[in-house]
Amino acid sequence: MVFAHDTEVALEGAAALVNTMPGSVPGDSSPDTLTTVEQLETLFAAQRWTGRFDRDARELAAVRAMRPRLRELWELDEPGVVELVNTLLAESRAVPQLVDHDDVGWHIHATAPDAPLAQRMAVEAAIAAIDVVRTGELGRLRICEADDCDDVVIDLSRNRSRRFCEGGCAARAHTAAYRARARRAATEA
Repeated sequence: MVFAHDTEVALEGAAALVNTMPGSVPGDSSPDTLTTVEQLETLFAAQRWTGRFDRDARELAAVRAMRPRLRELWELDEPGVVELVNTLLAESRAVPQLVDHDDVGWHIHATAPDAPLAQRMAVEAAIAAIDVVRTGELGRLRICEADDCDDVVIDLSRNRSRRFCEGGCAARAHTAAYRARARRAATEA
């Protein structure tokens, strides 16, 4: 484990949320996968967020609006990330506290369980980013290296070797490299 359990869970949740946005890289045709309350329910369950969940259009709009701000955690340099983290925490009036629920052990919450979902998502990501910055590991937050993808990646590998998102980009890149090697070998023979 690179970071504390709650840090990794919060980073994974933030990445999953950010990666619901449509791609902006030329050739990337990935759709927006967070357009309905049902999709939000699926994301909420998959990422194990806790607390208040209104399941309505207003909450969906607030969560969708949070995505570009959280994406900045992957795009900004260290001073920019620090400024964003401090802004997110101040806007939410975050008050960190240790909690223990759902058999995950002691971890940090900084909002009340009845705070709006988008606010809790932002604060969880900001608290996780604190650990990333404090440990000098901002380089573990990356953008997928595939030419046609701009999904965010969290490299939790021991040797800091993760380069691709979970959308199949690694398999496509490895297949393309294999085929290129095979073509070169065939023309050299």
